[in-house]
Amino acid sequence: MTPLLGMMASGATGSKQSSYESIASATGTGASGTITFSSIPATYKHLQLRGTSQESSTSNYAILRPNNDSSTANYTYHSIYGDGSAVTADGYITGLSGALSVNGTDIGQNSDTTGVGIVDIIDYASTTKYKTFRSITGYDNNGSGLIFLISSLWKDTTAISSLTIVAEAGNFTTKTTFALYGIKG
Repeated sequence: MTPLLGMMASGATGSKQSSYESIASATGTGASGTITFSSIPATYKHLQLRGTSQESSTSNYAILRPNNDSSTANYTYHSIYGDGSAVTADGYITGLSGALSVNGTDIGQNSDTTGVGIVDIIDYASTTKYKTFRSITGYDNNGSGLIFLISSLWKDTTAISSLTIVAEAGNFTTKTTFALYGIKG
């Protein structure tokens, strides 16, 4: 990651570059639609999740559940996305079972296509704020793909100590990889 992109992704300003430290990584097994990072230390300012995602069933998203919270009343999001010829925006106030993140692709689209994304989790250890997830994600399927900018909100002030990533449908294939980083403030 270039210094400027790293600063933008972490919300840093000025010439100070944030320090990224690897916390953990995981790969899909093909037999499960869930990946969990547990015992996340509260010693960082923000978290960043980087990933490639491919799902075994027709699906679009890998869904993030902080502290494995699946309550549909606790999440909102808005997004803007485009396919090279049109731009669309949408959003939900309630009804999601987690924060939207990496746009995965299903193997029915193309067995070589995976979604990619970077998700910033802002002030994850705070006990006085709701948590914001910012992501840039997308995929290319031989010229017909999408790119997304998504902002999700977890309406809970609990510090995030675990992060569960759930396939919207099906299982994560062995082409799925997620890496979690802590960002020093």
